[in-house]
Amino acid sequence: MKKSTPLRRVELGYFLLIALAMVQQLFIFWNIYVNQSFTFTEFLFSVGTLGALLIGFFLPVGVSTVTVFVYLVTYFVWLSTLAPVNALTLSWILLLPANTTIAIFIKLALVRSRRFIRRLEQLRKTNPDIDIDTSLGSKDAFEDTLVKQANLANRYSDQYSFCIMMFKLDFLPLTRESVGSHRFAKLIMELSSTIQKQIRYEDYKFSIGEGRFIILCPLTKPEYLKSLMERIKVAMMNVPFRDKKGMSLKLVVRAGGLVFQKEQFSRYENIDDVISALERNTETDLIGEYI
Repeated sequence: MKKSTPLRRVELGYFLLIALAMVQQLFIFWNIYVNQSFTFTEFLFSVGTLGALLIGFFLPVGVSTVTVFVYLVTYFVWLSTLAPVNALTLSWILLLPANTTIAIFIKLALVRSRRFIRRLEQLRKTNPDIDIDTSLGSKDAFEDTLVKQANLANRYSDQYSFCIMMFKLDFLPLTRESVGSHRFAKLIMELSSTIQKQIRYEDYKFSIGEGRFIILCPLTKPEYLKSLMERIKVAMMNVPFRDKKGMSLKLVVRAGGLVFQKEQFSRYENIDDVISALERNTETDLIGEYI
């Protein structure tokens, strides 16, 4: 069973409020139809239903609860001594407290929703270049990470290096059309999860759009890069996913790589040059050394 989100609770609250308003209107119209009158007392109670909403929405929950209790006691006394007994007066026993209760429900749901949105905003500010759903870094995140890794590799060239791989979905327009826009987002999530299972925790993964994924692997020996790249490529192509017709989706993935070279250090400052070099290498599943 799916857990209800704050926004879902707000939607439920407004739905109940609309349904309750319709019931109240039904009782008022029925009373007018039967008695051919609408007294001042009935008018005051009808206005009171709106006041009950304001009480539930603006007063603290404890105060609203006490107010509802006092109302019920007072109303029962009035109903048993002075009030005419009809459908409308009987309905007010529950309708006014129900208005207050639903207003409290909506208020609490809105408070939780606001807190939820604040947490998302804080997360976005903390890590603005990471997609929350896929945990894939953006192009800006790749540029920032690449500059840092290139500086480390240049400064400690005898002890530190890194490799980069790009995986590119071929026939991207056809793939989008086969799965649809909504399921394409889910496909990206599945591919991100598959990539994560093939790499180390300290490796970095990015998505730069147009079906292109980049993985940066610190302290990875060049002689192991080919087998790693092939393993990830096969895993991505074997992702179990179905298209709009329920058929198994066949993905074509191209891969290319780069090994950091100290003499190429200055070229790593231009992110577009690095991406272009990786894309060229994906055409032939090549691992290059020069940008």
